[in-house]
Amino acid sequence: MAPRLQLEKAAWRWAETVRPEEVSQEHIETAYRIWLEPCIRGVCRRNCKGNPNCLVGIGEHIWLGEIDENSFHNIDDPNCERRKKNSFVGLTNLGATCYVNTFLQVWFLNLELRQALYLCPSTCSDYMMGDGIQEEKDYEPQTICEHLQYLFALLQNSNRRYIDPSGFVKALGLDTGQQQDAQEFSKLFMSLLEDTLSKQKNPDVRNIVQQQFCGEYAYVTVCNQCGRESKLLSKFYELELNIQGHKQLTDCISEFLKEEKLEGDNRYFCENCQSKQNATRKIRLLSLPCTLNLQLMRFVFDRQTGHKKKLNTYIGFSEILDMEPYVEHKGGSYVYELSAVLIHRGVSAYSGHYIAHVKDPQSGEWYKFNDEDIEKMEGKKLQLGIEEDLAEPSKSQTRKPKCGKGTHCSRNAYMLVYRLQTQEKTTTTVQVPAFLQELVDRDNCKFEEWCIEMAEMRKQSVDKGKAKHEEVKELYQRLPAGAEPYEFVSLEWLQKWLDESTPTKPIDNHACLCSHDKLHPDKISIMKRISEYAADIFYSRYGGGPRLTVKALCKECVVERCRVLRLKSQLNEDYKTVNNLLKATVKGSDGFWVGKSSLRSWRQLALEQLDEQDGDVDQSNGKMNGNTLNKGSAKSLCVRARGRQRRIPTRAILGASFIKPELLKLSAGSAAHTRNSGHPGVLFAPGLSS
Repeated sequence: MAPRLQLEKAAWRWAETVRPEEVSQEHIETAYRIWLEPCIRGVCRRNCKGNPNCLVGIGEHIWLGEIDENSFHNIDDPNCERRKKNSFVGLTNLGATCYVNTFLQVWFLNLELRQALYLCPSTCSDYMMGDGIQEEKDYEPQTICEHLQYLFALLQNSNRRYIDPSGFVKALGLDTGQQQDAQEFSKLFMSLLEDTLSKQKNPDVRNIVQQQFCGEYAYVTVCNQCGRESKLLSKFYELELNIQGHKQLTDCISEFLKEEKLEGDNRYFCENCQSKQNATRKIRLLSLPCTLNLQLMRFVFDRQTGHKKKLNTYIGFSEILDMEPYVEHKGGSYVYELSAVLIHRGVSAYSGHYIAHVKDPQSGEWYKFNDEDIEKMEGKKLQLGIEEDLAEPSKSQTRKPKCGKGTHCSRNAYMLVYRLQTQEKTTTTVQVPAFLQELVDRDNCKFEEWCIEMAEMRKQSVDKGKAKHEEVKELYQRLPAGAEPYEFVSLEWLQKWLDESTPTKPIDNHACLCSHDKLHPDKISIMKRISEYAADIFYSRYGGGPRLTVKALCKECVVERCRVLRLKSQLNEDYKTVNNLLKATVKGSDGFWVGKSSLRSWRQLALEQLDEQDGDVDQSNGKMNGNTLNKGSAKSLCVRARGRQRRIPTRAILGASFIKPELLKLSAGSAAHTRNSGHPGVLFAPGLSS
């Protein structure tokens, strides 16, 4: 198809030989391009906006073939949000709360802690009415224990793939948009939990933190002078191990327990000697908890920068850890088994992502907890290799050391959790209390209702899409008008009708109307000619208007455009004529005085007047002021007596078809008056008669 400008020129070529009063219906239909050949699909690559009969490339291609049902909706399968069988429940990341999620999963899989929390009294009884929970308001946990109870119950028996820990995070007053120090959070929360549970009457609940996580060590100082030994006892919930300069976990533990010499300015004041003496100091492990938390101090303060930095060095650790060599009292077994590895991915201490590898205490299988996503590891062995591969490159890359059987190494692990191996493996599931189970059942009921609602919305979207598919396939074949009765519809509306992502609105043709409330000839490039049959269906289904039938072709606008085009054509001829006449020499008084600026730009000014006149049709309902062009033309030749002037032949002025000679009929006295007064006007030689 010819370019748009060529189509525009072809539509009005007849105006060169047809006078405005001779415009016929055939000329009008040609101006509106009624009989242009329609384009053929497969031949025309894109829509021809200059051809109202081109209905190719308006969005129809997505409807004319076979369509996948999934394209009819943007609603995911609600079953994708359902918990998989024999899997765990994830936790939503609220922005920067991945570190909280990892600890919650580790604590949840501590069955003794979970059982003790379930035994805590709850205010949930206030929400019980008869055999059920009040329907008019949701249960809101009031304390940290209640939040953990409810979270653990949902993690255990929810049907959802993941749950929202917002209530728990809000109760702790954490900023969800800022990543906190994970190691510091662990210590502070354990302290808070112990303080909260200490008020419980049930000893199994009151002492659970001490029984599971609390150990004891002593700071032992020995005076070198008298040999007196002093001890300072201290409880711990985790051992903070320096990893800088070490490669193995056992080296870190040995350094933690290493003897320190107190000499010089750092000498020890011995109460027995009553003076400062050289001495030695070390830590002695007196007792170890059932769950041993080992904090690997990866995040350390950098004195040079004044900020924390991460130590991205590999530390090797074994799945079985024998702590007996490090404990002072040798009674009992101190063999521990690895149960969790907490990972920080990233090279910076202030950013990155936290995940956890945790062993299921019942099945012995390892799972990777990554916020909402939970992945079961193959076999029953810990697999950390992929986590090391995902780490960002650091400035000082070190090669990963080889690990023997039953050992692992990581540059991202910041906490290791070991469980005492002598503890009997739990074979029974911790039971959720009835009042908590009722809350979980209620949440599961809401989830199932949501799934049904989403499935119904999904089905409705598919049914609607199928109906639209059939409608488009049927109507698109009937869109071309041919020789039958036709109407005009905007191209934009047709494109939106074929766009599945937007709802179809009523047809609106008002923007395409001229001042006579008909179809403006200039708007034909954004309109399409369709069959009356298709138009009837469109308006019956979608409404709108006004309808633009064959009667909407505006003769007044076409006639006026014809007149303007002919004037512009004549103006071009006048331009050539005036230029030739200006070459003649003026003799005597036979001539006019015209300003040089006006003389140089008369054609441009005249064209501007024609363009204004063309645009003024809409403002004047097609009726032109007979003097509009003439006044503008006279203005274009206007001269100020004090301005720079040039004398030109009379025939050069009178030869311009756009100026009426009577506007130039001034007497010799008037001309002299114009010269002397500075009044704008046309200055001509005295004695010139009309």
